[in-house]
Amino acid sequence: MINATGLIVEILVAALLVLTIGYCMLLNKRLKRLKADEQSLKATIGELITATEIAERAIGGLKVTVRECDQNLGAQLAMANELSDRLKKQTLVGEEVLHRVSRIALAARPAAPVEVAKEAKPATKSIVAAAQAFAERRKASGLAA
Repeated sequence: MINATGLIVEILVAALLVLTIGYCMLLNKRLKRLKADEQSLKATIGELITATEIAERAIGGLKVTVRECDQNLGAQLAMANELSDRLKKQTLVGEEVLHRVSRIALAARPAAPVEVAKEAKPATKSIVAAAQAFAERRKASGLAA
């Protein structure tokens, strides 16, 4: 029986050794795959670092472009405001000139006889009304000189 117990223990140790060798082979395969994945992961990380550097340079370029556009637009907006102010002043001066010319034209008309003046008065009013309406339309559309 002493021999049987020793034999059983040795068989059990041999079986455990076979299991250990099998498990070591499995671990070896997994380690090889992990090592191969490590190389591809290093390559991927390198590509990501390169892409990040390119993106950082592009962002820097965009910031410079935005700054330049902001300055350019600010200058153009200031010029547009100045032009708008000048156009408003010229419009007001043009309206004043139009009123002076209409007063001069009315004052320069020859005096008509009383009978003719009675007949001409409604026509004169309609012409003046038409001229004023025309001037108002021009003002409303922003085309007044």
